[in-house]
Amino acid sequence: MSAEVTDATPVTPATPVTAVVVRLKLSLLRNGLRQSGGRQAAYIASAVIALLFAALQFLGLLALRGNDHAMSVVVLLVAVLALGWAVMPLFFPGGDETLDPTRLVMLPLHPRPLVRALLAASLVGIGPLFSLCLLTGSAISVAHGGASYVVAVLGVPLALLVCVALARAVAAANIRLLTSRKGRDLAVLSGLVIAIGAQLVNFGVQRLGSSGLAQLDPPAEVLKWVPPASAIGAVDSASEGSYGIAVVQLALAAGALAGLITVWSRHLTRLMTSPDGSTLQAAGDPVARERTSTGLGRLLPAGRMGAVVERSLRYIWRDPKTKAAWVTSLAIGLIVPVFNALQGTGSIYFACFAAGMLGIQMYNQFGQDTSAFWMVAMTISSTRDAYVELRGRAVALLLITLPYAALVTVLTTAMLGAWTRLPEVLGLSFALLGAMLATGAWTSARFPYSIPQEGYKNVAPGQTGLAWISIFGGMVGAALLCAPVIALTIWLNVSAGGDGWEWLVLPAGAGYGAAITLLGLRLAAPRTARRLPEILAAVSKG
Repeated sequence: MSAEVTDATPVTPATPVTAVVVRLKLSLLRNGLRQSGGRQAAYIASAVIALLFAALQFLGLLALRGNDHAMSVVVLLVAVLALGWAVMPLFFPGGDETLDPTRLVMLPLHPRPLVRALLAASLVGIGPLFSLCLLTGSAISVAHGGASYVVAVLGVPLALLVCVALARAVAAANIRLLTSRKGRDLAVLSGLVIAIGAQLVNFGVQRLGSSGLAQLDPPAEVLKWVPPASAIGAVDSASEGSYGIAVVQLALAAGALAGLITVWSRHLTRLMTSPDGSTLQAAGDPVARERTSTGLGRLLPAGRMGAVVERSLRYIWRDPKTKAAWVTSLAIGLIVPVFNALQGTGSIYFACFAAGMLGIQMYNQFGQDTSAFWMVAMTISSTRDAYVELRGRAVALLLITLPYAALVTVLTTAMLGAWTRLPEVLGLSFALLGAMLATGAWTSARFPYSIPQEGYKNVAPGQTGLAWISIFGGMVGAALLCAPVIALTIWLNVSAGGDGWEWLVLPAGAGYGAAITLLGLRLAAPRTARRLPEILAAVSKG
């Protein structure tokens, strides 16, 4: 455990394991808060905000009493709550140190008593209290009559235990992953999940505002049989006098709890009795095993060009910060045009957002390598070497961006039914992508900055101004470079009367994008070769 436990009761045969683990949880929390005033302030602020939000939700759920669609709202709310409990350990494994059962494997404890103890300890914290308020408000909003309140007394704690057991089972099943480098990759991507979730919530709220709560009834009719929402559905069934259905729904929740505890216990037993990779000798002679190139590497041209492309693609797949940036750009580039099309307020030209988001990845190319850029710098001795290096990085980006931008454009066009606009939007996307590749290559050489590998910062201290100039200055330059293609599009749609000549934007945009990309790489190569020491110093900072 990271926090020193000074007042936990020692384990003796007469001391229940559950009481000891709960005290251990409280000691970890208390000693962790003693480490710094900032940590105390952050914990108190988060607790106040969470409890205030829980109180507001509780009052809002009470206001639903008597509404014809109250059951649909609370069932969906509980289902979303359970989903949050399921995914939270994957993205924030460090939020609760007791989620890692490998810390207890050296203790002489049996899995079953340990499961009970950890389940009880999991009920201590802000999250369980927030969930309890939400579940209690949900039960009260659909409870009418004495029998329904009796069912609520059983259903609310049962639903809470199912949520907690679900989180524990997921954490135990993936604990090896969560404590590895790939697990830290998931944590880096948590911001993306939150962003997508916020967009989905925003879209759902807008749909509800226009169509009303009645559209929640069909999915709620299904989810009221899915634990833990079935425990709250049982309260509604009891309110309507369907006591048999209420018993079945409670039984489903109880069965889910028993199943989750069984799965959790099995994973805990495996963790406590099976060696991990660090205790196993590598199979075979490591000298005899020779790394071979991947299938993609065989398809790439030989020489520096192919090596740069493969290296860049490996960075995208393996480096946590680079992967997070790419996944975020891919997701937002799809969300913006598609969600606007779903809402009926979108324009076909929003499809260019995909090319714009992915084109940003060309900016600060050398900073993405961080201090490892010195290995690349050692191989650049001329303008030709710098040009091939930049061209390889651009080709790696195009291998992903070109098909993705085309796919998003076709999908947006299909959703809006504007097939006649497809060629000109594709042409604009290709021109925008070419302009961003050109300006990205130049700003990478002119305004490089370091990207810290630890934490969530994307700019090293003292380099924020460089990052703003590099990204936003480059985006303004890309917009100006796209002006000829934009002017052509406007002229064909307005001055020419739109007589079927809009398709000319596609070849014009594609050719212009390719030409401006090559020009940008040619102009950036000499500057890169001359400024290698300055670039290396900038990207190695922090």
